[in-house]
Amino acid sequence: MPQAPADSAAADSHHALAVAEVGWSRPLAWLARGWADFMRSPGPGLAHGAVCALFGLALVALARERFWILVGACTGFLLVAPVVATGLYATSRALDQGRRASLADAVAVWRSFDGRLVRFGLLLALAGTGWVLTSAALITGFAAAPILGPADFVREVVLNPRSWLFEAWLLLGAVLAAPVFASSVVAMPLLLDRPVGVLTAVLTSWRAVLGSPAAMALWAFVLALLCGIGMGTAMLGLVVVVPWLGHASWHAYRDIVGAAGGTAPRSG
Repeated sequence: MPQAPADSAAADSHHALAVAEVGWSRPLAWLARGWADFMRSPGPGLAHGAVCALFGLALVALARERFWILVGACTGFLLVAPVVATGLYATSRALDQGRRASLADAVAVWRSFDGRLVRFGLLLALAGTGWVLTSAALITGFAAAPILGPADFVREVVLNPRSWLFEAWLLLGAVLAAPVFASSVVAMPLLLDRPVGVLTAVLTSWRAVLGSPAAMALWAFVLALLCGIGMGTAMLGLVVVVPWLGHASWHAYRDIVGAAGGTAPRSG
């Protein structure tokens, strides 16, 4: 795996990486390739998915009567998902290189303790924590009644005709999620694949979003929808959804930025 540059400031001063524009329907191809990777090497994916599902179930058990925390934590998962999927990017990279992929490829990413991945992961974790706290404060402060369970959330927040709380909650979530998505959508696989600094990875990710806004809007919707389905099935769906989307996200990076030592970015 490429090592982090000794001087990240110098790495960030390099010329901008080439970014391809892709058609609005390209996320469907990423999903197809991600599923193919999952089928070719299911072990790492199932391990990642099972850990996420177990963590989600543990969170539900701990916050069983504190749904005002749980709803923020579940939606905040989308902000930190690029970190969770890092091992899956390594698995897909191995498959792209014609190697047999195993859980060892995923574990090796974290054993390397790459400071760039750690720093960026901490930034995403801070963003996720910020949203959980913001969501909890908004719901507990403005809901007409205590929000102890899903039924309370639906009745007092989503369907309450005398309140705009749900709209405000969605708006604040979007305001936070949009820049985080733009900063991270290809940044994490780029940091894994190339010896660039965090700033270069983030700026490249923003250029990818601005260059293909329709495709990236569809991709953000697909990510949110499938993760929501995974959580809505008592977290069990995450066993499949997490690896599927993790592998697909690697192919989004490959399409838009390309891989080190690989083919040029592919358009269309």
